[in-house]
Amino acid sequence: MRDPADGGRADEGQATVMIVGFAIVLAMLVALVVDASAAYLQRQGLDTLADGAALRGADLGATGEETYTHGVPADDLALTPEAVRAAVQSYLSDVGAYASYPGLSFDVAVDGTQHRVTVTVRAPLDLPLTVPGSPGRASVGSTGSAVVQVDPR
Repeated sequence: MRDPADGGRADEGQATVMIVGFAIVLAMLVALVVDASAAYLQRQGLDTLADGAALRGADLGATGEETYTHGVPADDLALTPEAVRAAVQSYLSDVGAYASYPGLSFDVAVDGTQHRVTVTVRAPLDLPLTVPGSPGRASVGSTGSAVVQVDPR
């Protein structure tokens, strides 16, 4: 439609450009929310795995042969890093973590002075939606820890 006050210029295409621009921004926001939700949910699952693996590692890493041959010590149980790592790997296999999170990796740290086991798990995340220019894959991780001590009763 031509407006005689504008010197006869047509302004019919202005609303279409604005609607298309808003639709693109809205689509990018939806993709961001969906991807952030997927990352959050995966991190929650990895939190559970890390906590369970740390508990299993602290429990089984402290009940090695030395406990059975020498009895339970009066102070704290000694953690064997090899036994802790084996217990964590066994736990992750038993609960099906490798099937649920393809590409899952873990690190184990044993602090012998504090009798603490710390397990860090990481898994790649395929983002459901991607914003142009953003990476298509991300990595999500979580850390859990547990302490083993003798209960003096």
